[in-house]
Amino acid sequence: MYFQRLRDLREDMDMNQTEIAKLLHTSQTVYSRYERGFQTIPIEHLLILADFYKVSTDYILGRTNKKEMNK
Repeated sequence: MYFQRLRDLREDMDMNQTEIAKLLHTSQTVYSRYERGFQTIPIEHLLILADFYKVSTDYILGRTNKKEMNK
């Protein structure tokens, strides 16, 4: 699965892949594979990114177009 939203969210924050990889304690290469859909993103990383970007995991996964997390 290709996660265009991962890239869009990262670019909206004016961050590069290396900066996000550091947040996840992984390499830029691994993070790049997440964005391109060449590697499955672990749930732990998905949760960190959802919290960081203040969006729902469903938004990142493309299951909804609603960015806001349920309260």
